[in-house]
Amino acid sequence: MARKIVIHRPGGYERLTYESFAPAEPGPGEVAIDVAAVGVNYADCVVRMGLYASAKQYVGWPITPGFEVAGTVRAVGPGIDDLAVGTEVLAVTRFGAYSSDLVVPRRQVFATPRGLSLAQAAALPVVFLTAWYALVELAAVPEGAPILVHSAAGGVGGALVQLGKRAGAFVVGVVGRGHKIEAARELGADVVVDRSAPEPWSRIEAAAPQGFRAVFDANGVATLRASYEHLAPTGRLVVYGFHTMMPKGRGRPSWPKLAWSWLRTPRFDPLDLTGKNRSVMGFNLSYLFDEHDVFARAMSDLLDGVERGDLRPPPVTEVPFDQVARAHQALESGDTVGKLVLVR
Repeated sequence: MARKIVIHRPGGYERLTYESFAPAEPGPGEVAIDVAAVGVNYADCVVRMGLYASAKQYVGWPITPGFEVAGTVRAVGPGIDDLAVGTEVLAVTRFGAYSSDLVVPRRQVFATPRGLSLAQAAALPVVFLTAWYALVELAAVPEGAPILVHSAAGGVGGALVQLGKRAGAFVVGVVGRGHKIEAARELGADVVVDRSAPEPWSRIEAAAPQGFRAVFDANGVATLRASYEHLAPTGRLVVYGFHTMMPKGRGRPSWPKLAWSWLRTPRFDPLDLTGKNRSVMGFNLSYLFDEHDVFARAMSDLLDGVERGDLRPPPVTEVPFDQVARAHQALESGDTVGKLVLVR
């Protein structure tokens, strides 16, 4: 029997329960994967709390969270002749990844880059797809332009730093703790600012006095207004999360804090946007699974970059599959660097 993690209703870490199930056989155009490693993302914590809109739209309760895995091909469905049983692969899925066995469409399965462990491969797709879409598709950052990356030592932030440097941008990274400064520098950030130190925005302004061509922000109300105010003309603020609205390591949302944060979240005025020649963009990766061409282009570019050595997987911390609650708590604490991966 296979095992998966199931959440029957929203709540804290105690809602992460383990259930056995009989693995399904792949249908036409599908691949069954014997999962060895599962990437853990902050979105999984938000799903557990019942605050992830697309999880309600596409799945509902109960739900198995997770977007990315790596393992070996167990079986292939009719019509697939380009993937052998036993091949090491990584895959993306719209929920359901916290499982020891997974069936997904062939177009969402990719060969693991040479030289990477399965844990490293499982850490790649979500953070790099998010960063790629934000920087390449939305921000369209030109060579030499200054960009600001919040959470620059995290999964998506670290990927944004790397992709920004590959595009020839001048990258200013912001980290939330002093111990993360060196990690952001190693990824290539030209300037790193510790947001917990005094006057962080003064140092950010000094790095790009004319403003930023793009700012990438998943913090939410804590930084959104200042991020927008530091855009240059034609600058683009790309929003892909609201982490500071969430609890830090306590597992359950604080409804008063959520309400207060919602009230304080900036509402951007179209007249101000046009008058200052700025843009505000937002997206959620789980809504992009039907954009097959975008996914194919992004994954081809990213995996080629990893193969060539232009892009590095994030630092990985492995957590046993049966300690998923510990992984969620660590991720919510804000102290982690790189990526957490569940391993069997």
